[in-house]
Amino acid sequence: MGAPADTDELIRRLYEAPPDGFVAGRAAAVAAARKAGDKEAAKRLAALRKPTVAAWLVNLLALRRPELIDDLVELATALRQAQRSLRGDDLRELSQQRRQAVTALVRAAQQLAVEEDPALRGAKLPMAEVEATLSAALAEPDVAEQVRSGRLVKAATYAGFGEVPRPRLRLVTAEDEPAAAPELPAPAEQEKPKRVPLLEERRRRAEQKARDERAAKRRELRKELTAARAADRKAKSALEDAEEAELAASQAVDELEEQIAELERQRIVAQAEVSRRKLARRSAERDASAARRRVGDVEAALEDLDADEPD
Repeated sequence: MGAPADTDELIRRLYEAPPDGFVAGRAAAVAAARKAGDKEAAKRLAALRKPTVAAWLVNLLALRRPELIDDLVELATALRQAQRSLRGDDLRELSQQRRQAVTALVRAAQQLAVEEDPALRGAKLPMAEVEATLSAALAEPDVAEQVRSGRLVKAATYAGFGEVPRPRLRLVTAEDEPAAAPELPAPAEQEKPKRVPLLEERRRRAEQKARDERAAKRRELRKELTAARAADRKAKSALEDAEEAELAASQAVDELEEQIAELERQRIVAQAEVSRRKLARRSAERDASAARRRVGDVEAALEDLDADEPD
C-alpha cells in the first residue's frame, strides 16, 4: 500500500475493502509505516482488528452512505424522546419508520457489497446480523457511534427497545432537615404544668437522635460512594486490560489463520509435486524395463551368431 501519508484514510480503506484481504492489507500497511519511521502510525495500524462480514457490510454503509446513518441516528433520537414522553401516536409512527429505515439500509448494504465485489452477487450474506446491528444502533447511542465510525469489527445485538430508566438517588443535606419547632414563650412559673419540662426534654432528645441518625446515614452513604468510585475505577482498568488481551488474542488468531492458509497452499503444491514425481518414476520404470528387455534380446542374438559360426 506504500508509505502511509494519511493513516486515517488508510484505515478507512482497510475497513472498506472485503475482510478476506484485511490481514494482508494491515500487515503491508504496518510494514510501510515502520519503513517510513512512523512508529505511532504502525502502532495504530497493528491494533486494528479484522471485521466480520456483517461488520464489513455495516462499515460500507457508514463509509459510502453516511447520510443514511445520520438519518438513522436522528430517528433513534426522536424515538427515545417519544418513549420518554409516552406519546403513543408518535411512538407508533416512529416505530413504523424504524422498521422501514432498517429494511432500506439492509438492502443498501447488500447492494454496496455487490458493487464492491461482483462475485458476491447471489451469495448468502449475513444480512440478519446487519439488521440486528442497525436495530441496536437505533436503541443504543454507543452502538450508533460505533456504526457511524465505519470501523465496526463485529455485529451488535439488542434484546429490546428503549432505555432503562435509572433510579434517581438523592442525599439528604442540612438544608433538607426540618427546622426545629419555635420555642413558645414560657408561661408564668406558677401556671406551668409540672410535666412540661419532662416532655420538652423528650422532644429535644428525639430531635437530637434524628439528627444523629441522619448524620450517620450521610457518613455511610459517603463511604459507600467512595467505595463505589474505587470499584468503578478498578473495573474500568480491568476492562481496558481485558480489551487489550482480547485484541492481542484476536490478532494472534488472524495471523495463525494466515499461516494456516499459507501452509495449506504449500501442502497442495507439495502434493502436486509428489504426483508429478510419481508419474516420472513410473515412466522411468517403464523405460528401464524396456531397456532390460532390449539388452536380453541383443545378448540372445549374439549368442545365436556365436553358435552358428564354424569351429
